[in-house]
Amino acid sequence: MPSSPTVVEPSALPTIALLDERLRTTSICLAVRYGSRDDPADHGGLAHLLEHTLMSAPLDGRPSFCEQVERLGGHANAETGLDIMLFYAQVHADDADAVARLLHQAVLRPELTEEVLDTERDAVLQELAAAQADPGDVVQDAFLARLFPAHPLGRPVGGDVERIRRITLPDVREGYRTRFLTSAMTLVVTGPRLPRLDGLGRTVPAAAVPRPAQALPPLAATTDTAVTWPDEYGWVCVGARSAPADDPRRRRFAILAQLLGDSPSSPLYRRLRTEAGLAYSFACWDRGYQEAGAWRVLVGVEPGNGETVVAVVRGILAELASAGPDPDDLAAARRQARMRLILDSESPLDHLRMVAQRTRAGTTDWSLAAELAALDAVDAEQVRAAAAEVLSELTVVVRPEAS
Repeated sequence: MPSSPTVVEPSALPTIALLDERLRTTSICLAVRYGSRDDPADHGGLAHLLEHTLMSAPLDGRPSFCEQVERLGGHANAETGLDIMLFYAQVHADDADAVARLLHQAVLRPELTEEVLDTERDAVLQELAAAQADPGDVVQDAFLARLFPAHPLGRPVGGDVERIRRITLPDVREGYRTRFLTSAMTLVVTGPRLPRLDGLGRTVPAAAVPRPAQALPPLAATTDTAVTWPDEYGWVCVGARSAPADDPRRRRFAILAQLLGDSPSSPLYRRLRTEAGLAYSFACWDRGYQEAGAWRVLVGVEPGNGETVVAVVRGILAELASAGPDPDDLAAARRQARMRLILDSESPLDHLRMVAQRTRAGTTDWSLAAELAALDAVDAEQVRAAAAEVLSELTVVVRPEAS
């Protein structure tokens, strides 16, 4: 059963052990409360570039962490978000001790060189080019920029091409030393036993003091008339600010997201797809950060359908804000939110990532049972209030825009 974070030894990283003797694999994740929002204003994308470099740097003349894990038959990856970075691997349990040490060396005792940086810079630039070619990715960056103007949460995680090109090895080393290493870190492990972690403490003494929140600027007044709809298939993002990551109100926005999600049981699915046939591909979710959250509906729209799609989303939110959800719809939404968590908990790697993200790389006491109970406690009035809050600051962004 999942446990609360426990300090393995005084100098070691806080460790959350999710042990299950039935498993034959061990999954290990180092979560760092550091992300693109921590990038210096003139070095956007530094965190993402650092992540690539750490995972690809050679280890004492041997191949990179990723390559060594893959040669063991395992899987390794990393991801950078706005406010968290994850480095993880899934391997046979017999290899867990060795992989834990490799992960520690790769992330906390790296060999940062010009050669690796240049190689990974090229990879990041290719990744950015692929994202720019996908309006579904572009619209989400544009939505967050509109939602959090002139704020770190509004920056694209990957940065932009010109800033990425200007980042030097001294820039990366400075960001690693002053921002990455001083961030809160947690090791999360799922497997039949805990790997040997003795001696795997930080390489530098770090207080890991949480960085102060930054005041959110007011939203600019937005109207649907400001949207320039394309004459081709595009993506529209409709949403608003929601509750911060550590705010208990987040659960009501999670249930609201289920009510406008892509399940045939959701009111939006019935209205948008079954009755009107306006959209085939759409999703709704809420994501919490330090200062605020971002609640959104993402819909793929054909030419001429955009305004109607937004009107449908707005209409459902207005109904929910006025009368609250139908009891049967609310019950289904709560069950769906619960089931998503339960399904993730039954996949070792998904469980690992879920716990790392929910604890936000700190020592926050989080458990699946408590989260399920909190979702069950969301009532109709709370959902009504969440819908009213979203509706009051509804933001609409579409990509591509008409030229």
